[in-house]
Amino acid sequence: MTTTLPHERPALRARLKAERAAWFATPAAHAASAALARHLREVLEQLEPQCLGLYWPLEGEFNAVEALSAAASQWALPFCLRSPRRMDYRLWDGGTPGQVDEVGIAASGGAVVVPDVVLAPCVGFTREGYRLGYGGGYFDRWQAAHPGVTTVGVAWGIGEAPFAVEPHDLPLTVIVTEREIIAP
Repeated sequence: MTTTLPHERPALRARLKAERAAWFATPAAHAASAALARHLREVLEQLEPQCLGLYWPLEGEFNAVEALSAAASQWALPFCLRSPRRMDYRLWDGGTPGQVDEVGIAASGGAVVVPDVVLAPCVGFTREGYRLGYGGGYFDRWQAAHPGVTTVGVAWGIGEAPFAVEPHDLPLTVIVTEREIIAP
């Protein structure tokens, strides 16, 4: 398998999203969801987060919100701002989000917080702990600004794909899939 170069990332992202959508429509996805939930709960039991940064799931993403009923004493959702381009986490009560951020994702209007553990959905990932996201760089900037936070990538095993690491890429602490827990 060859490594995708930086200029090839948009095509890789599109391919992985299409493969994920097709796979997510199969019966195997249901069983995979249960397995990923078990692995994620196992990791979070070890980490014991005080404030857990979640994400509101987009099409084909694992629904961590649904799977984690009591993983932390506080929850937070990301809120993305277009200008200047940045992301914050805001306290969330666990109900249906009442706002939409500036990139169109469901979000909370709670106070800005810095969770001690955050979950990051992965379009793609490497065994070395690098994440391929949606291309906006929001999570990368947030992660760089908060180096002490434990970052947990949440991915489907089909998203494993080698790609060239760029200077802004930072490895995640751990990646959880339905198949395994990867601690680079």
